Amino acid sequence: MINEFKQISLKPGFMKHNGGLLFKTISDYEYQFKTIVIENHLNAAGITHGGFISAFVDAGAGTAAHRSINNNPCVTVSLELKFISAVHLGQELIGNAKIQKKTKSMIFLTCELTATKKIVATASGVWKILKLSGAGPGG
Repeated sequence: MINEFKQISLKPGFMKHNGGLLFKTISDYEYQFKTIVIENHLNAAGITHGGFISAFVDAGAGTAAHRSINNNPCVTVSLELKFISAVHLGQELIGNAKIQKKTKSMIFLTCELTATKKIVATASGVWKILKLSGAGPGG
C-alpha cells in the first residue's frame, strides 16, 4: 500500500486546473485524498464553493473506486453530498473514502470530508466499472 500522499493531477485537465489532488491508499477498501483551499476555490461569500467541494469529492472518491478495481476505468453514476460546515481559505481539505461494496459492474462508496479535524461534508456515490476494448486488464 502507498503510505504517503502523491500528487495525481499530473496531466492538464480539470483537477490540475483546480489546484490538484494528493492521494494515498490506506487499505484495499480505504483511501484518503487532500488539497489546500486557495482563493480560486472561494465563492462570493468568501468560503469554499460547493461546486469545488463536489468536484473534489468526485475526483478523490472516483480515484478510490478506480484504484479498488486495479486501475480499471470507471465513471460516476451518482454522487450525493451533504454540506455540514464551511471550509475557509488556506485550510487543508481531507477526504476519507471507504468502499462499501463492489460487484462485477458497480462500486458503492462513502466519503467524509474534514477540515481542521471537523466534518465539513459527507458523501455517498456509485461508480460504474467500464468494460472497454483495449483498456488493459479487465477491458
